[in-house]
Amino acid sequence: MKIIKTSIGRRSFIKRTTLAGGGIMLSFNWLTSCDMTPNQVKSLPKEWFKINGFLKIGENGLITIMSPNPEIGQNIKTSMPMIVAEELDANWDDVIVEQAPLDTSIFKRQIAGGSQSIRQGWNSLRMAGATAKAMLVAAAAQTWGVSKNEITTSNGELFHKASGKKSGFGSMASLASKMDIPKEVFLKEISDFKIIGTSRKNVDGSKIITGKPLYGLDYSVDEMLIAMIVHPPAFGMQFKSMNTSKIKNMPGIKDVFSIKTQLQDYSKQWCDIDSFNEIAVIVGETTWQVMKAKKELQVEWEVAPEKTEKVQGWSGEFTNTIPEGLENTSDHMKMMASMDNKKTQIVRQDGNPGAMFKKAAKIIERTYTCPYLAHNTMEPMNFFADVTDENAILVGPIQTPEAMEKSVSSRLKMPLEKIDIQMTRMGGGFGRRLYGHFLTEAAVISKTMKSPIKLIYTREDDITQGTYRPTYRATYRAALDEKNNLIAFHVKAGGIPESPLAANRFPAGAVDHYLAESWELKSNISVGAFRAPRSNFIAGAEQSFLDEVAEIAKKDPIQFRLDLLQKAKENPVGKNNDYDASRYAGVLELVREKSNWVNPPEGIHRGVSAYFCHNSYVANVLDIKIQNGNPIVDKIYCTVDCGIVVNPDAARNLSEGGLIDGIGHALYSSMSFKDGRPEQQNFDTYRLIRHSEAPKKIQVDFVKNDIAPTGLGEPTFPPVIGALANALYRASGRRYYNQPFITDKQIVG
Repeated sequence: MKIIKTSIGRRSFIKRTTLAGGGIMLSFNWLTSCDMTPNQVKSLPKEWFKINGFLKIGENGLITIMSPNPEIGQNIKTSMPMIVAEELDANWDDVIVEQAPLDTSIFKRQIAGGSQSIRQGWNSLRMAGATAKAMLVAAAAQTWGVSKNEITTSNGELFHKASGKKSGFGSMASLASKMDIPKEVFLKEISDFKIIGTSRKNVDGSKIITGKPLYGLDYSVDEMLIAMIVHPPAFGMQFKSMNTSKIKNMPGIKDVFSIKTQLQDYSKQWCDIDSFNEIAVIVGETTWQVMKAKKELQVEWEVAPEKTEKVQGWSGEFTNTIPEGLENTSDHMKMMASMDNKKTQIVRQDGNPGAMFKKAAKIIERTYTCPYLAHNTMEPMNFFADVTDENAILVGPIQTPEAMEKSVSSRLKMPLEKIDIQMTRMGGGFGRRLYGHFLTEAAVISKTMKSPIKLIYTREDDITQGTYRPTYRATYRAALDEKNNLIAFHVKAGGIPESPLAANRFPAGAVDHYLAESWELKSNISVGAFRAPRSNFIAGAEQSFLDEVAEIAKKDPIQFRLDLLQKAKENPVGKNNDYDASRYAGVLELVREKSNWVNPPEGIHRGVSAYFCHNSYVANVLDIKIQNGNPIVDKIYCTVDCGIVVNPDAARNLSEGGLIDGIGHALYSSMSFKDGRPEQQNFDTYRLIRHSEAPKKIQVDFVKNDIAPTGLGEPTFPPVIGALANALYRASGRRYYNQPFITDKQIVG
């Protein structure tokens, strides 16, 4: 049994002794959870305090947990309360959870991103449950006049075996609220878990399928107006003027004006990515009226000059230069290709790769590219705002409420304490809703109109606005000796406007002579984090290349990787390798076993891949069969090491989603530009995977261990692209180097 000192996080626990109606409430950090569902509700206590960041136990035994983190579909609203309930020894059926608004005085890192919610919250959540249990035990011991050590808990009840006494948590909650918070508490042994590791249904599931209001688009208040925006048609352009006479008198239209989301003295946050600072706004009574007016609005645009701005990033302030000009995809490809022959930044070098390439018996060199990608969340960008002279109430789907509170404060020149951001469930995010310019826009529009408004983006507004996945290019070289041993490895990778290179990941540490170079090119096309940033390209490129090297070396592709990992485990090269070679090898060995790798079914063409990112390890074997000349993804075997799996069904669903997402974008999706204008503006030209094209079967297996949970929302996305490319090669006899694969070469058997 692990002992943890509550004093380590003592500021995370605020004891309340004046809870109306009795009960105990502990305020703590890092909690997200589930909404109350009808089958969980008994008779509620007479009074509940509805405040941020707390665990509350009512007299009847009901437990309420407020949820500060945004729910983006990763199911943390179910999984995170399970952690608290586990250490509390609660009855899961008695748990009610509510979404909390933003409160930076209580919560830390109220963000959905980086696959970090469970990982970062693990200790705090366990401590919250364990501390509440300790105080309930102390209350029972005092009531019954026995030692605390003689009391046990289970399923929401306290027991004293010697006397036969027992009590529900609710009966002791009022007295427990008067107990001192213990200086240290005991955490359960992993082997004693009863809730963690079991599958629990998504607590919002019934509301989602029955269409209950959960999302930003559902939110409304009386007298609310609808707002829409018009931004420049091309990157590198800006607002000049507009003629509003044609639409001002259209039915339902209240006003037409332009706004700037950022002023001269604006303190820009990293999440304020926005290529179009000044935009046109139309406000009206209904969505349809505003959409009709939007089509008739006449706006004049002009070429924007180069600009330099200061941005508050994760590690402090940095300066960003945005060049002028109207850019083209064809020029981007030429610029990136030219970097192959230019000196770039050496990020890592082990041994003497130059000398080894000169003496190599064989040299393999391949180049991989991918395009810009749009996020295309199911729910378009939207936000409600009601800004008055007194305060600002903002409601909607956002992944970064804490950072955006600062942005709104700066733009409105309103103190943080007067800004109230409330989070709805998100209809998709994948990184897109990390960047909340639309929230700021809504606030400025409401302030201008002196009325509550809801800002709604059309699909075209969103897909042409930016915050894309960057476009990347990577060139790999491998040197083999006469015995086909890998003796040197070189990767040179970059992109517009950032590099995807992770220089300290495998095969770094497994090759004596290793070189990694990186480069970046500026652009005025705005980009942002896309599911598994950077890894979503570099993993597929790396795993495709390793497969080709293994083939030329006449080695089984799984064994080739395992041999390298054995080297990294026994005699690692360098000191900065960011992966655990044993865990990396573990997922490969497991997927080899689960897929029966050496004996594939007849007519099946297989590809393998493995990758480490977001603190987790994933390996895939992807099976393709050819039907009527077309490749069909028949089955994916996916093995994952993400530490302890809190909610297996939810983890499996999340993994499956990442696999399908990765396959779809690698095969079909692309954004291209001509004179700064996006050539894809809706789903008629931006290709996404269709239901009929999804894998027919997916099998997800988790490595069982006692390691604290790591990331899962993103790690299954990157490696499946390599497995797909490798399987396509075995099905068609052609390698695929450029995404989307559908346009790289004709994909037929």
